[in-house]
Amino acid sequence: MSKGLLDGVVVLDLTRVLAGPYCGMLLADMGATVYKIEQPKKGDDSRAFGPFINGESAYYMNLNRNKMGVTLNLKTTEGKAVFIEMVKKADVVIENYRPGTMEKLGLGYEDLKKINPGIVYGCVSGFGHYGPYSQRAGYDIIGQAMGGLMSTTGWPGGAPTRTGTAMGDVLGGLGCTIGVLAAVVNKIKTGEGQKVDVALVDSVVSSLEIITQIYLATGRIPEKIGNRYESAYPYDSFKSKDGDVIIGCGNDKLYKLLVEVMEQPELLTDERFTTNALRVKNHADLKPIIEAWTVEQNVDDIVEKLLAVGVPSSPINTIDRVVKDPHIAVAREMFVEVEHPVAGKTTLTGDHIKFSDKKAEIRTPAPTLGQHNFDVYENFVGLSEEIIKEYIEKGVF
Repeated sequence: MSKGLLDGVVVLDLTRVLAGPYCGMLLADMGATVYKIEQPKKGDDSRAFGPFINGESAYYMNLNRNKMGVTLNLKTTEGKAVFIEMVKKADVVIENYRPGTMEKLGLGYEDLKKINPGIVYGCVSGFGHYGPYSQRAGYDIIGQAMGGLMSTTGWPGGAPTRTGTAMGDVLGGLGCTIGVLAAVVNKIKTGEGQKVDVALVDSVVSSLEIITQIYLATGRIPEKIGNRYESAYPYDSFKSKDGDVIIGCGNDKLYKLLVEVMEQPELLTDERFTTNALRVKNHADLKPIIEAWTVEQNVDDIVEKLLAVGVPSSPINTIDRVVKDPHIAVAREMFVEVEHPVAGKTTLTGDHIKFSDKKAEIRTPAPTLGQHNFDVYENFVGLSEEIIKEYIEKGVF
């Protein structure tokens, strides 16, 4: 296997649960040496999150593959000293504690850059490291709620809805990864480090793109509109015989092609639908017409007909279809089999970033708690085997 584009970059990963570990996962997939630093005996909270395989958390295993796992108690004098030695040799530190936690330990960015001026310090929190809300607890659902995403997700008249996955956390992890990579490039050019401060709420707000612009440009508060798109129609989901199908006509040409496949030429001259703007305005009239056509057919047949003429279309896949899809699962390698020392053979979600060379890939399974203590503390930090054993007994490791 290739070493990856980030071969040689050393990351100290103090994160837990999702947003921070997702950032560390991406860096590790791209070849960085990532030391996953966990609390002795307990470890990352997500080790207790299901589902489980032979007692090992699949949640944890997916987000912490390719990392080397050590335990370290930063509240002890010895633990702080060991961490400082690691910082001297590292390129990146990532953490997702509540703002101020690392500073109270004497290990915040301002402290660490005195030890290593080139250190890149990436932090993910609910509301960021400054601002009136910085000390509030922040979880994914709070990010989605405060950032406005939930207010626009769901069906008209329905309750605000969280996205099916922890999208606020994922967006925060992506943002931290992008910021860390930019800071590493700057470090290579200037030798100077950087603090990368990413908030879940900011990440959600950034992702809203047109939603915030609608309000800023027009004063209209966007509401829940189901699967429909604000700026184009038909760009929606439609019922069929055996499921739901997506049809995406982003312009007049694609709409014309759809109408030709439907064999309903009168829809081209109907004054309600002659332009995209009119179709958006009159979407409630157009949807049942299209759905009367789709509901008489199977999803896959509809998709095949529309793709044949160039109209964007897809099934709304259930997860069992996603993991068996020949394009997604096989060609794009989005599901990868890995042998874990405790869980055995497991399947993890592959990396979505593809390079022409030096792939981002899963090379090793997630570590068991403290699996690499002797390896890392002896070879990276320079401690003797006797000291390591002593520190394990004292609860430092």
